[in-house]
This record gives sequence, structure tokens and C-alpha cells, in this order.
Amino acid sequence: MKHPINIFWFRRDLRLEDNCGLYHALDMNVPVLPIFIFDTEILEKLPKNDARVTFIHDTLQTMRSKLQKKYRSTMALLHGTPKDVFAQLVKEYNIKTVITNHDYEPYARARDTEIKHFLSKRHIDFISFKDQVIFEKNEIVKADDDPYVVYTPYMKRWKEKFKTSHLKTFDTKTHLNNLVKQANLPNLSLSDIGFTRSDQKVAPYNTAPELIEAYESKRNFPAKDATSKLGPHLRFGTVSIRDIVKRALAEKNETFWQELIWREFFMQILWHFPHTVNQSFKPKYDRIEWRNNESEFKAWCEGKTGYPLVDAGMRQLNQTGFMHNRVRMLVGSFLCKHLLIDWRWGEAYFAEKLHDYDMASNVGNWQWVAGSGVDAAPYFRIFNPTTQIEKFDRNLEYVRTWCPDFQELTYPPPIVEHKFARERCLEAYKSALE
Repeated sequence: MKHPINIFWFRRDLRLEDNCGLYHALDMNVPVLPIFIFDTEILEKLPKNDARVTFIHDTLQTMRSKLQKKYRSTMALLHGTPKDVFAQLVKEYNIKTVITNHDYEPYARARDTEIKHFLSKRHIDFISFKDQVIFEKNEIVKADDDPYVVYTPYMKRWKEKFKTSHLKTFDTKTHLNNLVKQANLPNLSLSDIGFTRSDQKVAPYNTAPELIEAYESKRNFPAKDATSKLGPHLRFGTVSIRDIVKRALAEKNETFWQELIWREFFMQILWHFPHTVNQSFKPKYDRIEWRNNESEFKAWCEGKTGYPLVDAGMRQLNQTGFMHNRVRMLVGSFLCKHLLIDWRWGEAYFAEKLHDYDMASNVGNWQWVAGSGVDAAPYFRIFNPTTQIEKFDRNLEYVRTWCPDFQELTYPPPIVEHKFARERCLEAYKSALE
């Protein structure tokens, strides 16, 4: 008779410390087998040198080594569809419960429903916990239980409801001896899952007190290294959101804190309105007749539009997997408004390139610049890519770094004239919306 075990399934929570689901799994008095599944449903859509896959793999190897050295245990790295993986696991082990943390994206919700159903037919419980946000689902809603679709009232309600008890640390360290004592669990190399090591590195995050303190005054200037680079780490859970909110509160920086609330705002929008992944939140915006010129889209992707700040942003993205947030707004607006290219094209390109890609924030922000989303910029707000340089990169430090050829004869002329593009955009939007 096999001894009963529980399984903890790592997903967007790649850390051993302050992990809510892992803590509860370890507290159940049944040995815990930790697993991570390289999901073929996700991997097959990615470039074979994807930096995020390299980052995930390296993070998991670090976690495995720590478990082997300190706890005589490790983690099983598995490859396949989650259903196929669990079909194999139930043959090998006497599983009582599978524990994980909530995931809110449409694919993840469908996947978890399928796994829960599969396990329940075998009398195995499936339990998940809130871990990657402070508030989720219906926890911040209006008095009539409708979701907020405007950020400011959502943010105010979030702050009203917030208590320091929401930042309770889940002390997993004291329980890690409850892991299954087995040091030869399956491991996988990058090549085992069909990937090669990326040349790009996911940047470490910076939440030093001086960065948070100066965040509001410096965050809009892309030449300054003044942003936290937290995106990928919150996306993959290599850091706890509770820890980051504590740091923001310690420095009493409202702007930094409110950026964290923006993240949760977009996550609850995606939860309540999953159709916004590929449909405009405001349906009439799907009537816009996009030009969708493929050669112009290619020029935008390659940073060859003839507008230095736009091109600098796209080249930074292509070379590093990161783009400063102020520049993201400009390049997004330029694609939708100047070139009249569907926001979904840009969203898909960012999804492939950004290290910090998160579906909720990416979709939310792209719909924001297109004017089609919740709490969006009005459609007649069209950033001027030339005056944006004067505002945010007056000394051309950022432009010179990423677009050093902008004064060369080989630099392309502007792909479209600003005044003409603005008028064309206003006409296209008016025709669709009236």
C-alpha cells in the first residue's frame, strides 16, 4: 500500500518563502510532493529561446538545489499537458489532495476546472488559495456588487478595505521538513522541453528605499534607471506581493503603492470581463475600420518609424525584453492612432517580447491607449511623438542609447506625418463611434 501524499503545484508563485498555498499544503500533516509542469499548451506558442522560459527554468533549479541541500527533498519538473501529467501522477502516487494558488486568466481557469473534475472522479481534492494579489475576484466591488470599471473609485475602495492583516506572512520555512523525502525526482533541462537558453536576462528587481522614495519624481523619464523592474517577478511570483506592499508602505509612497493597485484593478477586470482578451470592452470600438498595413506594422515592430522616441522604445523592447512604461504608452498610441493598426496586433507583439508580460495588464493597457477599454484615454487624446521627447527625454539620453542612428542619413523618414495621421485617426474613430 502506497503512503498517502499531497501535491503542491507551483505555477505563478515560484518561491519557497511566504507562499500561501505551499504553507497550507505543508500544514496538512501529509508529506508534500512539490511539482512544476512545463505546460505544452503554453510552451508551443512561444519562441524557442524565450527569456521567460529560461528565467523560470533557472528559478526552479535554484529552488530544487535549496530543497536538496537543506531539506533532503526536491521538486518534480514535469512536461506535458496538465491533464496528461496528473493522469501519470495518480498512477504513481496515492494522492489525497492537490493544493495550488489561484490563477485568474481565462486559460488558467479552464485548465483548473478540467483538473479539478479529473481529480474529483478519483476522489482526490483540489484546493487553491489567494496568493498573487491582496484583493481578488469580488472582494472589491461597488455597493450593488457590480465590478468597478474606473480605476480611481476602485483604488479608493481598495485602500478603505485594506488592513495590515492582509500582509500576514505565510511562514513556510518552519514547515519545509514536511516535504516528501526524495532527492531523485524528475528534472528537466531546457533542451528536454524543446528550448534553448536565451541571450536576454530578466532584470533583477529593485525596491531599495531610495528608489521608492524618488519614484514619483523620476518614473516618467525613460533615461533614468528609476523603475523597480518588479513586473516579471510579480508575474512569476519570485517575490511576494505582500512583501512588496510592505515596502511601499514603509516608504509611504502613494504613487508606488497605487501602481500595485493598478495591477489588481486590471486583474479583476479580466476576471469579470474575460472577453476583453480579444474584444473591446466598449463594443462600438470593434466597429473601427483599422488600416492594418503589414509593412507599417513591421516598421513599428523593428523600430523604424522615423520617430526617434517610438523607435527607441521598440528597439529597447526587442533587445532587452523591457520597455519603460512612459514609452509603452507612446508606442501603443502611435500604433493605434497614427497607423490605425488594431490594438490586438500590438498586444500580441508585446505578449511575445515583454519579460513582464501579464495578460491582464497588457490587455488593459492596450485597450486604454486604443480608447476601447475601461477607464480609457478619450479617443481624441493622441500623443505627439515629437513633443513627448521634449517632455520626457529633453537631452535625448534615452533616444541616443536605443536609437543612435536617429541623425544619420540612413535613418528612415517619418512613416506618416503627425498632423495628417491625427486627422485621419479622428475621422476613423468618429465614423465608427457615431
